Amino acid sequence: MAYPRLTDKPGALETAAAIRAGELSPREAVGHAIARIEKLDAKVNAVVVCDFDRAREAASALDGQTPREDQPLFGVPMTIKESFDIAGLPSSWGHERYAGNIASRDAEVVQRLKRAGAIFLGKTNIPPDLADWQSNNPLYGRTSNPHDPARSPGGSSGGAAAAVASGMVSCEFGSDIGGSIRVPAHFCGIWGHKASWGLISLRGHYHPALSTSPGFAGAHDGALGVVGPLARDPDDLEALIRITTERPLASRGKPLRECRLLLLLDHPASAVDAAVREPIEATAAALEQAGVAVDRSSELVPDLARQHGDYMKTLNIAMALGAPAPDGKRASASDWFALLDAQAVNAAAWAALFERYDFVLAPPAPTLAFEHRDEAYFKGAQTIDGASRRAADGLAWAGLATFPKLPATVLPVGESGGLPCGMQVIGPAWSDLDCIAAARGIGQILHG
Repeated sequence: MAYPRLTDKPGALETAAAIRAGELSPREAVGHAIARIEKLDAKVNAVVVCDFDRAREAASALDGQTPREDQPLFGVPMTIKESFDIAGLPSSWGHERYAGNIASRDAEVVQRLKRAGAIFLGKTNIPPDLADWQSNNPLYGRTSNPHDPARSPGGSSGGAAAAVASGMVSCEFGSDIGGSIRVPAHFCGIWGHKASWGLISLRGHYHPALSTSPGFAGAHDGALGVVGPLARDPDDLEALIRITTERPLASRGKPLRECRLLLLLDHPASAVDAAVREPIEATAAALEQAGVAVDRSSELVPDLARQHGDYMKTLNIAMALGAPAPDGKRASASDWFALLDAQAVNAAAWAALFERYDFVLAPPAPTLAFEHRDEAYFKGAQTIDGASRRAADGLAWAGLATFPKLPATVLPVGESGGLPCGMQVIGPAWSDLDCIAAARGIGQILHG
């Protein structure tokens, strides 16, 4: 099953290999990436904070050096979501009032990627507060989907996904609390990974309202949010996870054909449009034809209606940083601890499911990339199979892995009307490398 590809440019590891072989210098790699951004970004508006001069200086400093073993990204140019701190660059989170919030040090993820040899060209677009499946804000403007400029690339890591999908850069790093890595990967036809909660440090990825407050020590990790990579192939995803993880990870190495999978296409909170359902069903059929066991229902599936309700309460409190809701009510400490208890119960139910199943397959979102809209996506409606639905209900598919703190890899599985369709592969806690390996195996069955 084909899916639309926009570029044949090499990935991150392929670029690093060319540099190691002497076929390309770091300065040349950076120059080529800058030229691609300058050519392509006028229509996409993905890279909204440019740091080209310092990137050229960093590349020149690497020219002629021999890459160390701990530098798998030696000389590889990349960008990163605007919400990550890079010393000397703004972290506004899409707000004009924070345009002058200049970071004094690099985020932990940025530090690790730099130590691995990566060179940062700048930062990519987001919605305000990272709170939309669009990437549009009053400071930087709107990012368009490179497959169709009339449509959203997703959010909140929409600029990141658009930059990778169009070929401007080979890899990126985003964050995810409501599908903010997975939905842009799905909308833009690339690979993305939502890490297990706590696997990768969030230090240096804080809302300016926190990071600029007196006495803030940078220890706020919330209860849902994670960061993770985006790329055009699974090998780059795996490398980026290994570079940035804070704990040892191992893969079981279990072949996909020996795995038992569960396909979830129905959720009590959210319908799924045929444009998404059909490519995923075709993927399940292809897996079965290849000898992989795929179930379509199980009594072990947790109470998804309750999970979604608890997830939305937790998400709204986390996104508001504890501020009162629109109705003026503020969650109490008792409310918060009750939700943490519900989260622990839900995580245990998923752990029981994963005693029988290796992975769960599900849509990242209920639709393909939607047309731009002026209002925030979640405040409006979305048409699914001809019926109008609350757009916010689609968060159910993000919460599927977010609330129980599970890893999930999105891979492209097909297309409809020229727009790519992705699928998320969800696994048990800390099975990040296995999720990527399973998605790689699925991609090989589908695309060779």
